[in-house]
Amino acid sequence: MSETNPKVLARLAEDYERQQGLLSAQPAIIQRFLEVQGRQIAQAIVDGDSQVNFTLPDRVVCTLENVAQPALVTIPQNQRVRSAGSFMNRFRKVELFKELRHVLTELEQSPDRAVSVAAGLLRHATVMHMVYQMLPAGRTVAYQPADEGETIPSVPVDDGLEPESAITSASDAIAEEGKVDEGRGDLLVPYVPYARLFFLPQWVAFNENGETLVKSVDEANAHVKSMQRFMEVLFLAVALAPYISADGEYAKKRYGMLGQLVNQGRALAIYQTKEIVARIKERAEAGSLNRGLRLSLPYFDDQDLKIDISNFEVIPSGRIMFVPAFVVRAVRQEEVKVSQDTRLNPSTRKHLLHLLELLEQAFETANQ
Repeated sequence: MSETNPKVLARLAEDYERQQGLLSAQPAIIQRFLEVQGRQIAQAIVDGDSQVNFTLPDRVVCTLENVAQPALVTIPQNQRVRSAGSFMNRFRKVELFKELRHVLTELEQSPDRAVSVAAGLLRHATVMHMVYQMLPAGRTVAYQPADEGETIPSVPVDDGLEPESAITSASDAIAEEGKVDEGRGDLLVPYVPYARLFFLPQWVAFNENGETLVKSVDEANAHVKSMQRFMEVLFLAVALAPYISADGEYAKKRYGMLGQLVNQGRALAIYQTKEIVARIKERAEAGSLNRGLRLSLPYFDDQDLKIDISNFEVIPSGRIMFVPAFVVRAVRQEEVKVSQDTRLNPSTRKHLLHLLELLEQAFETANQ
């Protein structure tokens, strides 16, 4: 958002404030109704359903032409029940949020002022539920760029104010289910200090040295997927209502999780690269690499916010005896391709080149 045109930011903030004001002006019972409908719609969008049915409230407070004060206006029953998407979307692979966005936009353009306002309120209630209720609250954090030229701050800043133990803070400790004495409650297990520098410590799988804080790579992968899903919910919210980006909670959650995901995604890729090195050396010693070798190197793409794979051949299929120099040569050829790949943004390219360098160094040393 920092690079967005100031005029665009001002307009988004204005739209957000207007919707918030409209929602606050509604009677409590209408607000609750909108919240229930918004929750139902949000769940359908996030779950990737093919269709969602929803209902506009029976009345809304809105301004009318030639009427000085806002009035409570009734919406006829035959205009209240609506739907977006269809069963066929499951086969056509049409995303529900796009269909819903289209339906709500049409309703907001209705000549009936009450229908128009109700549709806008329903859109607002949906994205507010996505940001505030569907995603866990996190810590207030500060990140700095990993290097010059980085566009996403991802290295946590330690302000020195962090307490040594998180045992007394429910937000910093995880409730573990297990064999605890009945009546004594859950066992609170503190996170390591490094994890507590992130937005959601429970999803931090690697420390500052790239060592695992979890029991397995599968668990680390699960944490990264949880963070990706968190970001996907935020993406869907802003795709449905761009003005939600002006909301303070949205900004806090996006900043906090984006930096954490990039940090941990890269750490996972580095860890898996080191595992690949270990496996190659193990197989080389066992003499099982003499029939060819093709590598699938994982890396974190911070444009798509996901682990991607770089595939390249080291030794073609056939009876060729493995020597470490083959890996070095193949990696250097791949480095040239990556350095010229315009599909990668500069930070992702730099990250991938670092992974290739790790491979090169590991087998360059073995070759000497």
